[in-house]
Amino acid sequence: MKNYIFEYYQKIQDGSIIAGKWIKLWYSYIIKGLQQQAFFYNAKKASKAISFIEKFCHHVKGRSDLLKLELWEKAFISVIFGILDKNGNRQFREVLLFVARKNGKTLLAAAISAYMNYCDNEYGSEIYFIAPKLDQADICYSAVKKMIEQVSALDLITKSRKNDLYISKTNSYFKKIAFNEKKADGFNPHLTVADEIESWNGRKGLKQYEVMKSGMGARKQPMLLSLSTAGYENDGPYDELMKRATRLLLGNDCNKKETRLAPFIYMIDDESKWNDINEIAKANPNLGVSITVDYLLDELIVAEQSLNKQAEFKTKYCNIKQNNSQAWLESRFIEACFRQQKHLVEFKNCYCVGGIDLSQTTDLTACCIVIEKDGELNVFTQFFMPKERLEIAIARDNVPYDVYVKQGLLILSGENYVDYHDCEKWFYNLISKFKIYPLKVGYDRYSAQYLVQDMKASGFHMDDCYQGENMTPVLREAEGLIRDKSFNFGKNNLMKICLANSGVKMNSESNRMRLIKLGPNERIDGTAALIDALAVRQKFYSEIGRQLQNKR
Repeated sequence: MKNYIFEYYQKIQDGSIIAGKWIKLWYSYIIKGLQQQAFFYNAKKASKAISFIEKFCHHVKGRSDLLKLELWEKAFISVIFGILDKNGNRQFREVLLFVARKNGKTLLAAAISAYMNYCDNEYGSEIYFIAPKLDQADICYSAVKKMIEQVSALDLITKSRKNDLYISKTNSYFKKIAFNEKKADGFNPHLTVADEIESWNGRKGLKQYEVMKSGMGARKQPMLLSLSTAGYENDGPYDELMKRATRLLLGNDCNKKETRLAPFIYMIDDESKWNDINEIAKANPNLGVSITVDYLLDELIVAEQSLNKQAEFKTKYCNIKQNNSQAWLESRFIEACFRQQKHLVEFKNCYCVGGIDLSQTTDLTACCIVIEKDGELNVFTQFFMPKERLEIAIARDNVPYDVYVKQGLLILSGENYVDYHDCEKWFYNLISKFKIYPLKVGYDRYSAQYLVQDMKASGFHMDDCYQGENMTPVLREAEGLIRDKSFNFGKNNLMKICLANSGVKMNSESNRMRLIKLGPNERIDGTAALIDALAVRQKFYSEIGRQLQNKR
């Protein structure tokens, strides 16, 4: 039997099929997982699903012939149905298919739902099509209904009732529903198709997603299939899934939590090439099949005439969200910057820049300096936390802060709030003990003003560094320096966690970004302090650059 996963992987690697970085990373992840036996491939199960779709599932709009799956679709089906865990059940339970419009995702989802209800041997199967409004949920539901009606063998055993399509033989049904987050106990889905999840608004959308996900607990191999093209809603499930997915793909999931997530993200890599058909192909795997080159070129002509149409084109056909949240740094580049441990005594009489990120409540506080010497940027970061918050933070963040206290990376300061005078003492100690001189120290404008004033009074040159989109040049420089292995963070594992927890929110319209954390309990204070230090380094380099090179 053909292995469509490997075939597709080979073709995207050698360039015979155009694909974006997220797809390349995902299939590399799959191949690596198979090689390391993190999971296993069953060709028969993959082939069974593909065969059912191509033998029983018809087009439902404009034509009625049977579906003929493209290679990318066969690889997709092979991953979600053919890759199994050690117990012989499907490995992936949360599946994301984020792709540009007109690439057949709804039709494919309808075919998948038919397969799972008729061929999965799941008695009492419940399959839901859900969206914020019932007419949205009806799109995929109607597609599967029409598919069933075109196949007498399926139509005969399926009863169309008022609110569902019912299969009496297996006591199973298909059902369309609108949001109902209060009815969590009533859902026990074998499959949920979450359609156009980008339109799921904020808190309500996140709650509904969790309701459907938690309802799957009693099933052996359930699936939550999220479909979407980029859109305009912020802080909903689309953003959260993108952060989780890109973190997984960049290898920054320190605790390997995402073993059940399968992200298929088809989008362009370079937004500056949004009108290049070869770049657009990365977001349109069905180019030349369900969507034609001529159609896209016609849409391009319209888009190039107006900024509004341009934004719409980028969203619909490039799959670029205006404010897109995603992971920032690849783990292999982060790891490469944590090398041999150096000590402050090695940098006597050196100049540096510093950064401070103060906790607003009970988070970490981080103080950081960057010392350039012999072409290497040496980073020393000291963390602080209130004594009474230590045990709470360990449980909340799942981070061994007590170990970092013993290692000296984390200082317990104050009782319930960090005593910011300890931050000033740390900087003062650099000068008095180690003869290391911070020429500029960057701080976020929300820092405690008494600390800023005290440090100014002690002779430190302080500079306000607002952590917004204005930091885009600094973030780009930092990313480049990390990729080039220019930093040496020593053995500071708490700093490593902060970098791995760091994401960016991209503004598609302005091509700018700002630093964000990838989860509510994930600390990025060390990263923020580093960015503040790099900000003053960049801002004042013409003034202090020669001193910062520390050439003797």
